[in-house]
Amino acid sequence: MAVGRSAALKIDWARIGTSLGLKGQTATALQNFKKRNDDARRKLQVLADAPQEVNFAHYRSILKNQSVIDEIENHFKSFKPATYDVGRQIKAIEAFEAQAVKNAEETKGKVDLELQDLEKTLKNIEEARPFEDLTVDEVAAARPDIDERTSQLVSKGRWSVPGYKEKFGDLSIL
Repeated sequence: MAVGRSAALKIDWARIGTSLGLKGQTATALQNFKKRNDDARRKLQVLADAPQEVNFAHYRSILKNQSVIDEIENHFKSFKPATYDVGRQIKAIEAFEAQAVKNAEETKGKVDLELQDLEKTLKNIEEARPFEDLTVDEVAAARPDIDERTSQLVSKGRWSVPGYKEKFGDLSIL
């Protein structure tokens, strides 16, 4: 138990989150765990500092009913604290840790995919020709959906683009 306490005291909670790059739900769960750990450590310290001896002679000198004090003293001496199996709590902590690691790995995978996509997009932007230099055929080859949408509009007899006048104004009066 002393080894566990000394190891728990050496944990640098602030560095864990930043060094592992935890974000979102995983970081929140870690902060909640830290708070529970701090609360438990505080309660343990308060209990350890509390006096553990009861001075029954003092109470005998104050109270007239000695039988009550004898009865309480007998109960106090025969008291055996209950022992608990902490295996269930340890399993819950291990399950929490496994879930946190799983979430962190999923987040890392998503971030890596996003970074690759962003790098590819940035490379395309850097290598792209200016818009003025593009031809209609090149734009249609890059975005075939534009040709499809234009064909739909023309087949329905619509020669204006929806929303164009609202965005750019009506130039027909010039």
